[in-house]
Amino acid sequence: MDKMIEKKTGWRVAFTSKALPYWLGTLLLVFVVYLIARPNNKTLRVDKTSMLVNTVLRGEFNDYIRISGRVQPLTTIQLSPQEGGIVQTILIEEGSAVKAGDPILILSNDNLDLQILNSEAELAEKENILRNTQIQMEQQKLDVRQNELEYGTQVERLHRAYVQQKALYDDKLIAKEDYLKAEEDYLLAQQKYELIVERARQDSLFRGTQIDRMEESLENMLLNMQMIRKRKSNLVVKAPIDGELGLLDVVLGQSIASGTRIGQINSVGVYKVEAQIDEHYIDRVVAGLEATFERQGETYSTSIRKVYPEVRDGKFKADFKFVGDQPENIRSGQTYYLNLQLGQPEEAVIIPRGTFYQKTGGKWIYVVDKDGGRAVRREIRIGRQNPQYYEVLEGLEPGEQVVTSGYETYGDSDVLVF
Repeated sequence: MDKMIEKKTGWRVAFTSKALPYWLGTLLLVFVVYLIARPNNKTLRVDKTSMLVNTVLRGEFNDYIRISGRVQPLTTIQLSPQEGGIVQTILIEEGSAVKAGDPILILSNDNLDLQILNSEAELAEKENILRNTQIQMEQQKLDVRQNELEYGTQVERLHRAYVQQKALYDDKLIAKEDYLKAEEDYLLAQQKYELIVERARQDSLFRGTQIDRMEESLENMLLNMQMIRKRKSNLVVKAPIDGELGLLDVVLGQSIASGTRIGQINSVGVYKVEAQIDEHYIDRVVAGLEATFERQGETYSTSIRKVYPEVRDGKFKADFKFVGDQPENIRSGQTYYLNLQLGQPEEAVIIPRGTFYQKTGGKWIYVVDKDGGRAVRREIRIGRQNPQYYEVLEGLEPGEQVVTSGYETYGDSDVLVF
């Protein structure tokens, strides 16, 4: 006998075989929704005791940087010989006090000695030539003067003869030929005398010009001789100013060329601080900015006197002068740590400095949530910084807590679970 199957109704229909496809479709839909809605954050479990957590603050941001500087003399003069030679004697050692004009070392130069001897010999030769020339010209002058006197006397004689012959010719006592001959002799003698006088004048001018030139040449040689002898004195290297011989890089027997830097003289009593500053601040560091440092419980002030434009190895140089008192027992080469003030203090959102910056570059940070169970990565924007704090421009609010220790072990995790 056949058994009648009862048709299921109500909620029991959901457990029939016909409802299986609906169950599968529902499960697939739920899975898809889960895939779409689930968070896509990478999570890492960490030990909170191994990290440094600080609170975001609103306070005064002091815009300064900390730099190291070395004490240097305010004035340093390079020590270089004006004349080359071989180091013969060293009179003063490094670190000694010197006065302007004190001899420091003595050089020898055989070639210069030879030049002096040659110049002296040439000068003596020129002097002899000039002396002989003057004697010859004086003799020529006397000869010309003698000729002038002789021809002058002859002109007088011929003039008298001419006058006599003219008187006799006027009285018809002599022939006309004798009269004309006397007249011609007189006129010829007069013309010769005038030539002698003109020659004497020209010779006098020529002799004067020639002697002036020779004397000028002799004076030039004498001046050259004095300059060469002065070069001899330059073989003694002397201190140009009062101060301290800070460096002397020579040894006995060393050959030194003219102009070679062999040392330096440092001024005593007045110093500057020379500092290397990161090129990141080159647009903000200008002459006149103030910097302070502490030494032996006292605070000293300095200001920038000069900024050098050249950048080397990512740094540029600046010189600081002291404003007011200098530290006692200050010495060249000492290192001071300066706080260089770049601007006035301002109210800002700040966080303490930390090693997280090396990983993030100040573009993001882990922010601890309110319950303290995890820290979430958040984009931020950091502005200025000083040795204590970063200035936060965007992304954080005062009172929030952030992880400021290093992020090297966190990889690219978006959430840190404590």
